[in-house]
Amino acid sequence: MIDRARLTALLARERAAYADRNPRSAAAYARAEYLFGRVPMTWMNKTAAGFPIYLDTARGARVTDVDGHEYVDFCLGDTGAMAGHSPAPVIEAVTRRLSGGLATMLPTEEAAEVGAELARRFGVPQWSFALTATDANRWAIRLLRAVTGRPRILVNSYCYHGSVDESLIVVGPDGRARSRDGNVGAPYDVTQTSRVAEYNDLDGLARELAHGDVAAVLMEPALTNIGIVLPEPGYLAGVRALTREHGTYLINDETHTFSAGPGGATAAWSLEPDVVTIGKAIGGGIPIGAYGLSAALSALLSERSDLDLVDMGGVGGTLAGNPLSLTAAHATLRQVLTDAAFAGMIEVATAFAAGVRKTIDEYALPWSVNQLGARVEYRFVSPAPRTGGESAAHADADLEDYLHVYLANRGVLLTPFHNMALACPQTTADDVARHHEVFAAAVAELMGGPTTA
Repeated sequence: MIDRARLTALLARERAAYADRNPRSAAAYARAEYLFGRVPMTWMNKTAAGFPIYLDTARGARVTDVDGHEYVDFCLGDTGAMAGHSPAPVIEAVTRRLSGGLATMLPTEEAAEVGAELARRFGVPQWSFALTATDANRWAIRLLRAVTGRPRILVNSYCYHGSVDESLIVVGPDGRARSRDGNVGAPYDVTQTSRVAEYNDLDGLARELAHGDVAAVLMEPALTNIGIVLPEPGYLAGVRALTREHGTYLINDETHTFSAGPGGATAAWSLEPDVVTIGKAIGGGIPIGAYGLSAALSALLSERSDLDLVDMGGVGGTLAGNPLSLTAAHATLRQVLTDAAFAGMIEVATAFAAGVRKTIDEYALPWSVNQLGARVEYRFVSPAPRTGGESAAHADADLEDYLHVYLANRGVLLTPFHNMALACPQTTADDVARHHEVFAAAVAELMGGPTTA
């Protein structure tokens, strides 16, 4: 239904407008010759318009760039700012901590309180801390290989678990496992360390687990980073039954699916994982990761005198569990991302999803919308994809870039990877209405009508 020539012309127009309205960001990018890729971290080059906007300030659900433009921010640091930018309770708490020691390698009483709160929310009682969810996943994998004596990890095709080596595997067009495109400098052939099954495919999972060499299934309860892919009825219960049948542990990575509610999808959908991993959002913007263990797994690990869990065993880092991270998590969980806050965030996200569907229906577009609590995404296919492979196959880079840069030029930011929006406690109905106004205008122009934004 999309006139590709019209799309190409509109995208070029919007990119030119972006360059014109952001001269200071463009100049800053041009000057950054001593940064690899001209950015502090190469992910920041994921932009629809050739260079990133440069941050001046961020508060609540708003970002202001160095050119003075204010944005309604539905990206929220790709979940890192799910609590909103610079939430007051977190700023107050970490400001106190800054003058009281940051790298002491000593525990604080707040750490135990954070562990207790995570146990209450996610239902697994023993917690340990990292600096990122990637590390939390890596360390959980090592622990589960140790207790099972099995070498492989199973993941879903097009999952996202940070830069964990074992997760960069997909189901290829021929149905066989292969390394994910773009895998940088893999230390070992991922098909030898990992197995893979499509999300929502219990038969495929059963075939892979039948080899008897999988220590753990590491999965997002719903796929998020290839677009939101939701579980079909009975799928997650089937995963749990199959992992138990084959003596395989189950890790729920809640780093993104935390948007489902105060205890993530684990609590919202009454799941029973052996391990929960999480990061980003629980620190209110301060780096942190965490993994929680079931009582049975914790006891089993504690009995293993042959495992070095204190010194050089590969499950820790000097700055992991540092006082600043734990202070930030304590304030975020106790005062910002509360049960009441999640209820409001999900209500706002529901209105976001409804408004997007209205525009899609108005133009009879073959697109779809998925919602995961406070997170919403619209896709260029209907019905919504049921597997990671299907989701990847329906990507449309030019159409995605057009919507992103069109929105950015009118003061609305989405997550750069796809058309994903996240609500924080400070996101308002007016913010959602602004997105809908601009989104409707972008679609109207794409379909040959006038703009109203």
